[in-house]
Amino acid sequence: MSKIVKNLLVDDLKHRLKNVNEVIVVSLGRLDGTKTTQLRQVLRKKKIHLQLIKNSLARRATLDTPLAPAFGTTEGMLAIAWGGEDVVDLAKELDRVSGVKEYDGFEFRAGALDGARLAADDVKAVAKWPNRAEQLSILSGQISSLGATLSGQILGAGATLAGQIASRVDDLEKAGVEEAPAA
Repeated sequence: MSKIVKNLLVDDLKHRLKNVNEVIVVSLGRLDGTKTTQLRQVLRKKKIHLQLIKNSLARRATLDTPLAPAFGTTEGMLAIAWGGEDVVDLAKELDRVSGVKEYDGFEFRAGALDGARLAADDVKAVAKWPNRAEQLSILSGQISSLGATLSGQILGAGATLAGQIASRVDDLEKAGVEEAPAA
């Protein structure tokens, strides 16, 4: 491959990864062209991009970016995946794909998350995290729980006070009714 072609590939990859903050590096194993195309179609439905790239070109394209740690110790022809709703969705989908018998040989090699390198085991751990929607659900539940507790405490004290006032009014009315006929 000529130096001009390599530079064009590096520039294209830089452009594609311009606003990307996390990638996962995978090995496709012995997947043939048909299986790779099927895999790309499956991932594309989840808005995940998969691109085969020579490691040295990826290293050059990500130099001085938060993605550079993903290519520190990787070797050979690999694929990089990015996209999805967030990095957790990306890791979950790739983890699901790695368990599908049809894509035997698909495995994690590395990744980059906020400028930090992820090992293959770290990527599997990220796949077990709650995704953005789940995190928002957990957070809203926690906020609602605190609000409900506070509301219950405020209403409980008010209800107790209202009950005591009503009881006192009843006592005064009974005392007023008993005194009225005697007068």
